[in-house]
Amino acid sequence: MKVLQLLKTSEGATWALRQMCELVKLGVEVHVLLPYGGKLIEKYKKANIFVHYWNPSLKKFSESKTALRKVVAHVNPDIIHSHFVLTTIIMRLALRDSKIKRIFQVPGPLHLENFFFRNLDIILAQKIDYWVGSCLWTNSRYKRSGISANRLFLSYYGSDIKYKRVKKTNYLHELLNLDKDVIIIGMVAYMYAPKRYLGQTRGLKGHEDFIDAISILEKKYPNIHGVCVGGAWDDTRYETKVKEYAKKKTSNVHFLGTRNDIPELYSDMFCVVHPSLSENLGGAAESLAVGVPTIATNIGGFPDIVIEGETGLLISPRSPKEIAKAVESLINGDYDIE
Repeated sequence: MKVLQLLKTSEGATWALRQMCELVKLGVEVHVLLPYGGKLIEKYKKANIFVHYWNPSLKKFSESKTALRKVVAHVNPDIIHSHFVLTTIIMRLALRDSKIKRIFQVPGPLHLENFFFRNLDIILAQKIDYWVGSCLWTNSRYKRSGISANRLFLSYYGSDIKYKRVKKTNYLHELLNLDKDVIIIGMVAYMYAPKRYLGQTRGLKGHEDFIDAISILEKKYPNIHGVCVGGAWDDTRYETKVKEYAKKKTSNVHFLGTRNDIPELYSDMFCVVHPSLSENLGGAAESLAVGVPTIATNIGGFPDIVIEGETGLLISPRSPKEIAKAVESLINGDYDIE
């Protein structure tokens, strides 16, 4: 079997790389079409994945179409597997006359929450198109839009095996030179700028809500500090704005940028907050895996694994007050969550 994978990045989407590596182990001939020059390209090659290049763009659709059709003619895959909304739209428009079966593995529910983009996804699909949702909400949304169950599959994005239950340490306290009695509330997420065309005014991961919650909490608990782990994904200007916003609200929020010692950082957090506005499982899978009390917004795939009062606490999105209330309930021992 031959599979052609479509990506819009050669810098990120490591989940796609991990999937392809598993397919190679199973004896599948895997090809990937992605932008030239990214840091992950050599990893694809070392995994015996055949690499092809394109620059997916709707503005330059003609070039994208030509590149895709050329690779499809050369590879002649049994399945074409797309991992992003952009690559899926280009795939469906460029290959209207193709009979090759196609899979759209939906990385998150964001486009499904918007009437225009949700319907664009469905209208462009043909009988040869299938979907793999990354949470129950995604598949439920497709079903409500008329997609039959036999064209829908579910596959959660996994985390690295290195994420195992951790023992409590003072790692972060020492790193930030904080007193041992400081209560550290963590947030681990890249910073994604608001998508203005979707009407967003705050970042997708909810950094501003997290900052607001810390500013609320510190009035009653001066020894509470928030720690944001993860830098800008593709817009350093937004990262700067988030830091400036934090300075105006509180002096108890710290920014560590992108790190490669996440398990060690988790080990010194009292709890972790995932205040995303749209998400599949997000970072909740990691914080739960390492045994850190987890607070997440009641959206997307979070409710699939964050069970209220058992594995974590669920709150409304865009609600710093609810974040603060949930943190306080953990401080007061209202829940026995590990």
